[in-house]
Amino acid sequence: VCRSNKSPWVCLTCSSVHCGRYVNGHAKKHYEDAQVPMTNHKKTEKQEKVQHTVCMDCSSYSTYCYRCDDFVVNDTKLGLVQKVREHLQNLENSAFTSDRHRKRKLLENSSLNSKLLKVNGSTTALCATGLRNLGNTCFMNAILQSLSNIQQFCCYFKELPAVELRNGKTAGRRTYHTRSQGDNNVSLVEEFRKTLCALWQGSQTAFSPESLFYVVWKIMPNFRGYQQQDAHEFMRYLLDHLHLELQGGFNGVSRSVILQENSNLSASNKCCINGASTVVTAIFGGILQNEVNCLICGTESRKFDPFLDLSLDIPSQFRNKRSKNQESGPMCTLRDCLRSFTDLEELDETELYMCHKCKKKQKSTKKFWIQKLPKVLCLHLKRFHWTAYLRNKVDTYVEFPLRGLDMKCYLLEPENSGPESCLYDLVAVVVHHGSGVGSGHYTAYAAHEGRWFHFNDSTVTLTDEETVGKAKAYILFYVERQARPGTDKL
Repeated sequence: VCRSNKSPWVCLTCSSVHCGRYVNGHAKKHYEDAQVPMTNHKKTEKQEKVQHTVCMDCSSYSTYCYRCDDFVVNDTKLGLVQKVREHLQNLENSAFTSDRHRKRKLLENSSLNSKLLKVNGSTTALCATGLRNLGNTCFMNAILQSLSNIQQFCCYFKELPAVELRNGKTAGRRTYHTRSQGDNNVSLVEEFRKTLCALWQGSQTAFSPESLFYVVWKIMPNFRGYQQQDAHEFMRYLLDHLHLELQGGFNGVSRSVILQENSNLSASNKCCINGASTVVTAIFGGILQNEVNCLICGTESRKFDPFLDLSLDIPSQFRNKRSKNQESGPMCTLRDCLRSFTDLEELDETELYMCHKCKKKQKSTKKFWIQKLPKVLCLHLKRFHWTAYLRNKVDTYVEFPLRGLDMKCYLLEPENSGPESCLYDLVAVVVHHGSGVGSGHYTAYAAHEGRWFHFNDSTVTLTDEETVGKAKAYILFYVERQARPGTDKL
């Protein structure tokens, strides 16, 4: 109907193909139009059979029932749904094989061995691989592409030994994890590893992260379904669950042995969060000092909090949308947001501090210091905030540096830091396009081997630093600069 080829759904009653429920909803309209007008409350068996309630996502081969309003694993006694699934998969495989033969012939004829693009008149290889959107999964794709470009983090997972989750009769067969399945034999680390290995392999077709997505459904109930989700919330859940699974051992190998295999992760560089340290805390882990002072008796309380990312408010003076006739005013910078986070502030009446000396809640001030900086500094800009009835988006542009972000002035003991140990260079940016947290679209910019790419689900394009710098960032990933002798500070 709408000529969309994004997430097609096929009706398993009449084989009609329409766009998915979360594209333009024509599959749902087909279901509604096919309903039998019911004059009585009782439905006959004949009426049940012609209601077109079950369809299949042609991208993920998962079965959806409109009456259940859920993805289901039920099948007929003859296994007809599985036959449809296998037929669709064979069609996809044959199309992929013929496409691969065609491309191989083209490469042989032109003596090329990689995908090529024209950039500034010259030909350059493009080895980045996109990620299919499985139905509003751009929030996941943007985070995965960003993490895949953090080399030390990505390489660790790619070098892990593969895990064989299936054996015997199910070996080599595709498995489908949905809400109603009770299969606990899933590994987030393994599916995350497979996804990272699939990226940057030079594949000309987008990779479908459906196995990872279904494991996410299994272990993170918040992300079940195909509605839009918050990319920052997903990133935190993902890192937390990777951290927890790595602590429990992997493929029969203890976590400590795995960590020892990577000599780049020394024990002194780890920050423990919820137990023992892992590669997650070794790369993203930092420590904050939370300093609270009672304004009545002057008692000072200090607490150390580990963090994987810092959530920064956009200062209120930059939030007002200006009309075209008004002057633009001062531009909000990342430094403004960091200063707002670390500056001394007086706690309001709802956050009164329980002073142990005064033995009651008193007015107090709070200040954050960074005691330990992480190898990868993840900065989340709070673009969504609650008003009386709904969650609004702060659409203010925040200027951020691509190189040389200096964090020294936010450190508790800056004198103990080296000349370049506090400098960070940008490696990835996640951007939210749209007005609401439950809608809109996520894309990511990331640097790989000196070039910037724009990741928009299946589409990957080369871009430039100027375009990246203009993005309205939602999440920023900065990598600690490696100290090089004789290099001037930027």
